[in-house]
Amino acid sequence: MNRKELVTAVAAHTGLDARDVDKALRGTTEVIEAVAAKGEQVTIMGFAKFARVDRPARMARNPGTGAAVKVKASKKAKITPLKGFKDAVMSPSAAPKLAKGVWPPVAAKVAPAKAAAPSKAAAKAAAKAAAPSKAAAAKSTSSAPTKASASAKAAATKSTTVRKAAAKKR
Repeated sequence: MNRKELVTAVAAHTGLDARDVDKALRGTTEVIEAVAAKGEQVTIMGFAKFARVDRPARMARNPGTGAAVKVKASKKAKITPLKGFKDAVMSPSAAPKLAKGVWPPVAAKVAPAKAAAPSKAAAKAAAKAAAPSKAAAAKSTSSAPTKASASAKAAATKSTTVRKAAAKKR
């Protein structure tokens, strides 16, 4: 569900105008962002807690080399779901009941589709009919190896050599 779908669903559920719901949603997110940016916590009872967490500078280890690395101080956003939200998600019977048609939305009338493009199977069959047979292709080529087949053979030999070397290391 994206923002537009959320606004439409809330408008249908509450009976409010979609513009008013959109203004309220934008205002809510702006206030939460502004208050959390100042370092204060915003709690919506039964839903979630929004906060900024200041992480201090610390020493860590590079797992590849084992060398000590200094990690600088940072600020992170933290959103914690609260009990009411968790209960509603974990057991759908505890979730609020929505009015009929709110979600999933009722499908709107769709215009008739344009003529469909040919399917992959039809395209494949047409290409197969147009291509010469393998026997005809074998007769038309000379017995001397081509540059493409020589490079393919070299690549296959190289991959075999790499696999054998890897097996020896084990």
